[in-house]
Amino acid sequence: MEALTDAEVKRLENKAGAIRQTIIEMLVAAGSGHTAGPLGMADIFTALYFHVLKHDPHNPAWEERDRLILSNGHITPVRYAAMAHAGYFPVEECLTLRKFGSRLQGHPERDKLPGVETTSGPLGSGLSQASGYAYAARMDGKTFRVFCAMSDGEQQEGNTWEGAMFAGKYRLSNLTAIMDRNNIQIDGMTEDIMPLEPLRDKYEAFGWHVLEVDGHNIPQFIQACDEASAIAEKPTLILAHTIPGKGIRAIERDYRWHGKPPSKEEAVLFLNELRTMEGKVASEHQ
Repeated sequence: MEALTDAEVKRLENKAGAIRQTIIEMLVAAGSGHTAGPLGMADIFTALYFHVLKHDPHNPAWEERDRLILSNGHITPVRYAAMAHAGYFPVEECLTLRKFGSRLQGHPERDKLPGVETTSGPLGSGLSQASGYAYAARMDGKTFRVFCAMSDGEQQEGNTWEGAMFAGKYRLSNLTAIMDRNNIQIDGMTEDIMPLEPLRDKYEAFGWHVLEVDGHNIPQFIQACDEASAIAEKPTLILAHTIPGKGIRAIERDYRWHGKPPSKEEAVLFLNELRTMEGKVASEHQ
């Protein structure tokens, strides 16, 4: 794939900024939900929905679409926001997050929202689901790719490693896993709760091709996805180093915002900061 132009990078960065604003708006409307993870993954989900994935918002069941499995379902506000901005449903519907009868529940439900591939809640299941999906796609001679977004905290779950072992054994080169390496979980820092390192060495030992990227560098992430698609003999893990709460200085890297929504007063301040940052991004590309 050709390198991104400056105009394309600007478009994607601006879209990521808009998605972050939608995340804050939907969380404050819901009065509950997760803040740090969705903000930290906004750049990656922007790159996926607006450049990397082969998909059609007007035909979510298109057979040849790439599949995106969200393992850490609690960060679903970023997926909903990205899908809305991509045209799957009106952006205004994001304000129904976690409401009774809404299609946008706190964890995604496959039967409620077209374009969501799996229902996710319990952590640690996504990589096994994605590995099975990729294996079935190979059996059926399908050419679409399977992507699995997952957290670092769920690497503490045994099911994750069963999926990693399965994918390595069957050399599932049509599978790309994306780990949000933000170093936090609900009770503190991952390396204090249950140390995960050396993550790269562990996945390589299971037969994976591993790439490490700055999760806020959109061109770098897209380049990693391109490289993953060129690897023919093994699955790929993109180890994306991200800042939880990215874009809002008061909450960046603070694990206490893992599962906490902003108040109405905080939301006003956060949205002003995001809009100011959006203006700076625009001026830097002029």
